[in-house]
Amino acid sequence: MRHLLIAGVTTRALAVSAVRAGWRVTAVDAFGDLDLRAVATVASAAGTVGKRFSPAAAARAARGVTADAVAYTSNFENHPEAVASLARGRQLLGNTPDVLEQIRNPLILMRALRRRGFAVPDTRASAPPFHSSERWLTKPRRSGGGHGTSSWHGDPVRRSAYLQARIRGTPGSISFLADGRHSVPIGLSLQLVGEAAFGARGFKYCGSLLAGGKTPLFHLAGEVAATAAALAAAVTEEFGLVGLNGLDFIARDGIPFPIEVNPRYSASMELVERALPHVSLFRLHERACGGLLPSDTATPRHVAGKSVVFSRRAVMIGDTSHWAADGIADIPHPGDRIGRGHPICTVFAEGRDARECRERLVRKAARIYRAVAPPARGAA
Repeated sequence: MRHLLIAGVTTRALAVSAVRAGWRVTAVDAFGDLDLRAVATVASAAGTVGKRFSPAAAARAARGVTADAVAYTSNFENHPEAVASLARGRQLLGNTPDVLEQIRNPLILMRALRRRGFAVPDTRASAPPFHSSERWLTKPRRSGGGHGTSSWHGDPVRRSAYLQARIRGTPGSISFLADGRHSVPIGLSLQLVGEAAFGARGFKYCGSLLAGGKTPLFHLAGEVAATAAALAAAVTEEFGLVGLNGLDFIARDGIPFPIEVNPRYSASMELVERALPHVSLFRLHERACGGLLPSDTATPRHVAGKSVVFSRRAVMIGDTSHWAADGIADIPHPGDRIGRGHPICTVFAEGRDARECRERLVRKAARIYRAVAPPARGAA
């Protein structure tokens, strides 16, 4: 059996997909959750499991792992040097460090898409002219999941950040497979961002809804889907992307304004496998990295959703032995201390439409909050 190393902040979903494709998996991530340990060997080191995740530390922890191939998840795309370390002596199933250097530069990305005729948000490395009336966001160059994004109030722009014009609309993402020249869309999803029901705020990603073509998630959904697919084709051709990739956008009046490209497995992709259980996205990823794309992809019949449930206050986790049977993923260990704003777990739901699916996610998140709440004072 071939041996795969997976590294990233969270690796459980990709590890499950790789095991389904016939791989033996060793994982290095920030959590080492119970359901990850059920399918993979977890390699940990100081600075990875249970602490603030560092791609450099994860790459060091992986040095002693003998594996045939390696794949990565968030946030390795922001650390090409760590990807190069992971790939040393192993087959890299994913985009190379050289590709990451280019596509994760927001100025290079937006210039390339504007040159190809797409509508893009103004993106700049320095403050705009004083008379500019646009509203701007400041974002870290090593971004991920909306962390560190905030409204800009005129302060100097750090070298580690950039400004992007704020687009009012609905956040979404297109997932696609690429072979370096061509791309095939595999899913269009609506993103849940900053929702208090899941313990998030601001621009923090907290979930996704995925639907087939007959269940629109966006206003003028057909136009959004067509242009998003064209964007995926353009970035594939421009930057030579391979394997699984995602492109985030803000949809307004049928136009998806691209925000960034995630050149690796991303959070919404497991919904494709949950909606289409015969599919292994890792198998498709492996084949696409080798130049083979599927001729087409199936679409789910209903809306499938997931949400990350973030802790609203510091909690200690109790018994989680039944969580897997309840359809919960990214399950923490009993006795784990989870600080405010950190993820507790992931919940899933389906619905006939986006509203029903989201309402079911909210109810499941509420059950998680009740389960981790400390007992009432004076209770037996």
